[in-house]
Amino acid sequence: MAKALIVYASRSGETQQIGELIAEGLRFSAVETKVANVNDISKAEDLQGYDAMVFGSATYHGDMLQGMKKMLFLAEKAQLNGKIGGAFGAFGWSGEAPERIYETMKNIFQMEMVSNPLRLKSSKLGGGIQMAQDYGKEIATKLQT
Repeated sequence: MAKALIVYASRSGETQQIGELIAEGLRFSAVETKVANVNDISKAEDLQGYDAMVFGSATYHGDMLQGMKKMLFLAEKAQLNGKIGGAFGAFGWSGEAPERIYETMKNIFQMEMVSNPLRLKSSKLGGGIQMAQDYGKEIATKLQT
């Protein structure tokens, strides 16, 4: 069975909620999925043993949260090239974090990324529930190819 890890950095809980919804989409597709707070990832070994990685952060003052930045530096040592990847995040105004995470995963880590990062406007998750679950299903489909 394929395994996926979703790591999130959240200020208000919305990015965590998006991560949980992506996990549902993965689980609907029979992918074993773990969801972790970025603060629970302390070494490169914490990122080992997964076929797919999905990283997410809220956007705050035009950037990802500091915990996600630190985790991405750690992930550089984890040999993620060739793994399936996705990026997501909640935002209030500008929403740059998911795109920056996505580009790092694609260009620095050399991961096989899904089509685009998932960006959902804060306080609008009602309409985004299906989008987040579908994003998980898209990752699962990429795992099967």
